[in-house]
Amino acid sequence: MSQSIVLGGGCFWCMEAIFRDMAGILSITPGYAGGHSANPTYQEVCTGRTGHAEVIRLEFNPEIIGYEDVLRIFFTLHNPTTLNRQGDDIGTQYRSAVFYADEPQKQAALSVKAEIENANLWDAPIVTEIVPLETFWPAEAMHFDYYERNPNTGYCQAVIAPKVAKARKLYAARFKKAGF
Repeated sequence: MSQSIVLGGGCFWCMEAIFRDMAGILSITPGYAGGHSANPTYQEVCTGRTGHAEVIRLEFNPEIIGYEDVLRIFFTLHNPTTLNRQGDDIGTQYRSAVFYADEPQKQAALSVKAEIENANLWDAPIVTEIVPLETFWPAEAMHFDYYERNPNTGYCQAVIAPKVAKARKLYAARFKKAGF
């Protein structure tokens, strides 16, 4: 039986690439959550006026990777201390957020957030939103497997590749494939 989680950690291309080959991850869908309009497009979300965050919906096997483990990886592989930005990606669409489906997910997210804060992994307070998931809107097809399909573009080389390298270094045992 699979579980799902919706996470906003800046650019959804980055988040998808980080989790792509981890053991237990069954599927990743880039999309939008947390906004106030129906069926948002990438262009609309990029304006910052829809209120949506770029997110990924992870479907995972909890017998291989637990909900809390996904959250720990999330909180260590993006900067959860910067409000409405990740690096040079600035705007509410790039905010750090956990969109929970039920009370147990909410409590787990709050617990892992406190654990990460208490570990002093970051030099500033964590500003990640922990909010209920109202609606998840899948992104346009061009955003699926973006890094995999476009590894040599400037953004992928400068921004995504270092994040993927960090994930593979910190969580090497969690990846399905070796040699990356």
